[in-house]
Amino acid sequence: MSALAWLSVAVFLGAYALIATERIHRVAAALGGAGIMLLIHASDAGAAFFSEQTGVDWNVIFLLLGMMVIVGVLKQTGVFEYLAIWAAKRARGKPYRLMVLLVVITASASALLDNVTTVLLIAPVTFLVCERLALPVVPYLIAEALASNIGGAATLVGDPPNIIIASRGGLSFNDFLIHMAPMVIVLMAVFVALCRILFRKAFVYDPERAADIMQLNEREAIADRKLLWQSLAVLGLVMAAFVLHPVLHYEPSVVAILGAGLLVAATKVTTEQAIAEVEWPTLVFFMGLFVMVGALVETGVIGQISRLAVEATAGQLGLATMVLLWASAALSAIVDNIPYVATMSPIVAELVQASGGNGAGQVLWWALAFGADLGGNATAVGAAANVVVIGIAARNGTPISFWTFTKYGLIVAVVTVALVTPYLWLRYLL
Repeated sequence: MSALAWLSVAVFLGAYALIATERIHRVAAALGGAGIMLLIHASDAGAAFFSEQTGVDWNVIFLLLGMMVIVGVLKQTGVFEYLAIWAAKRARGKPYRLMVLLVVITASASALLDNVTTVLLIAPVTFLVCERLALPVVPYLIAEALASNIGGAATLVGDPPNIIIASRGGLSFNDFLIHMAPMVIVLMAVFVALCRILFRKAFVYDPERAADIMQLNEREAIADRKLLWQSLAVLGLVMAAFVLHPVLHYEPSVVAILGAGLLVAATKVTTEQAIAEVEWPTLVFFMGLFVMVGALVETGVIGQISRLAVEATAGQLGLATMVLLWASAALSAIVDNIPYVATMSPIVAELVQASGGNGAGQVLWWALAFGADLGGNATAVGAAANVVVIGIAARNGTPISFWTFTKYGLIVAVVTVALVTPYLWLRYLL
């Protein structure tokens, strides 16, 4: 690699170390790293802001912005209080049962929506129900972020990397259901059991608070029924458009922005109220991260790493599958899995063709999808949903540190990827 490539690696690692150690705010670290990348010409304005391969992924940014506006309007209706009371009553106030209910809802919704949208919707409910039951909210938020990444792996629209993979590999919505969804169900069953062990200290049952919850009427929490029905109608249209993406050909970001605009225009909500819940620091953090990773792509760092993996496994489909699965998981833990998949997918396409096209070689696409989706759980910056949850927690006065998230996420990532290994081997390679 060139001297510039090594320098860009040093800048990225320095910024990542600052994010991990929290010596300075993560937004400052990401923006500072992005600025230095531009200063040393590891990237430029064209590559950073306009390139689909190496620039800010505006589809992700505007998807987040649109859904944050919709969630901000929904919050004014009282529907999150309604859901919080409903969930607590269903769980009869028991902490572990409540976590199981929330993570199953999160994973299921993430399979139909993208996982970022799901955590935006479920996080406000979590804060309210944990407050009602005097439970620590951080374990529940972390569990939901992890569940959203696992559940999102099941479908084409569940996780942004899957959309990229489907486009490059010519894969359909049904392909993901057939090849990914069965294993995701198994992984969720294992994850629910893991939650009992990982978060056991959070499961402190308070019978008095549980009894108080059982006496509440969730319907009384609805503050504005007209606005609720308007909001749910728009959200339903947005969800339908997400699912029908292969038919309508509207990007999720376009759908989210159109939905947000329609909701603000058609209701009495003011612009100021609509944007009050937008997590601006989270959006800016993503922009900085995209620019830094794009610089690594521009200087050939990620491409070089990928080529070395390809060369090491040339002609051996089984070895290539295992290396791709675990390397994708490891790299997606370090850099956001969206730019990683965008960089790796052309190389996987070449490997698939070299292995006989979309016959036996198709397993490589599933290895890439599982590795990127599940590996994103390993660290606080590995997946978009993780970053969003951490941003929401900080905004509500319960910050989640990089290492608090990672000590749980890393275990879940290793366990789930380890379970996928025999699945891919037995189903596709034997």
